[in-house]
Amino acid sequence: MKKNLLILICAVVVMTSCNSEKNKTTSKSDTAKLQIETPDFSADSAFSFVKSQTDFGPRVPNSEAHKKCARFLKESMEKYCDQVIMQSFNAKTYDGNKLNCWNIIASFAPEKEKRILLAAHWDSRHIADHDPIEENRSKPISGANDGASGVGVLMEVARQLNLKNPTIGVDIIFFDAEDYGTPNSENIPGDWWCLGSQYWAKNPHKQNYKADYGILLDMVGASNATFYHEGISSHFAPAIVSKIWGVSYRLGFGKYFINEGANTITDDHYYINTLAKIPMIDIIHQERNSETGFYPYWHTTQDNIDNIDSNTLEVVGKTVLSVIYEEK
Repeated sequence: MKKNLLILICAVVVMTSCNSEKNKTTSKSDTAKLQIETPDFSADSAFSFVKSQTDFGPRVPNSEAHKKCARFLKESMEKYCDQVIMQSFNAKTYDGNKLNCWNIIASFAPEKEKRILLAAHWDSRHIADHDPIEENRSKPISGANDGASGVGVLMEVARQLNLKNPTIGVDIIFFDAEDYGTPNSENIPGDWWCLGSQYWAKNPHKQNYKADYGILLDMVGASNATFYHEGISSHFAPAIVSKIWGVSYRLGFGKYFINEGANTITDDHYYINTLAKIPMIDIIHQERNSETGFYPYWHTTQDNIDNIDSNTLEVVGKTVLSVIYEEK
């Protein structure tokens, strides 16, 4: 993940506050409605999928680790999904580099009209520009949380969907070149973040592709993560935010999914909403008392496998699977 705009949308805050008040009390007559079947989801398997990515090293586009990880993701998803497409594209970066990239698109029941789109980015940042140690700031990061965690959760989601087929179509996209944006110290005009989702939104893998809505996962593996109502999500898809946070509440995950508004984040979902016109929300870890607005190891060399908590992976994975299985 990339750029925190540090903007609160007033309307979102007001709406969220109202929703928070409504959700504080639940009558006894509603007890039955709050019951929900918890789907199978292996935290150990999800953690293993995260580690497999980080074992390649930083997955910076044009690197050998990037190529090896792309092959691993493709071959892994082919075990579970009905169809896997490697969408190759070239991207120009803020510093004039040309990146060779792949969006990896895996589908269940591609023939079905009713669909949900799930996504995460699989590349890792080329520089640790927020590292507290100055000499580390030009080094690439492992991106265990920022990238690999969302992909790992969705890989385990795919494994579970293969065991228990959903009644609807599901597409999973691993976006590339999400995190190759401008350094913290520079302000270069242009849309330099989320290059893979920008490309896919303009060039979907299927002509006239449609999905009812989308769910983006970003930074979903840190201990005690807090997922607030992100601003763009609440602006473009408030009903989907309510649906997902409601499911997490019924699952008992209110400690993680906080029913309050938070900052607006430039992330892949922005381009899916604005260019592809698919309402997509972002489940993303934000911290209100952090200087950056994110977890302490964001864009540092400490974003590694040692700081991944399988409990958080499980919370997010079970929430996403429950949302999918509730769709008819």
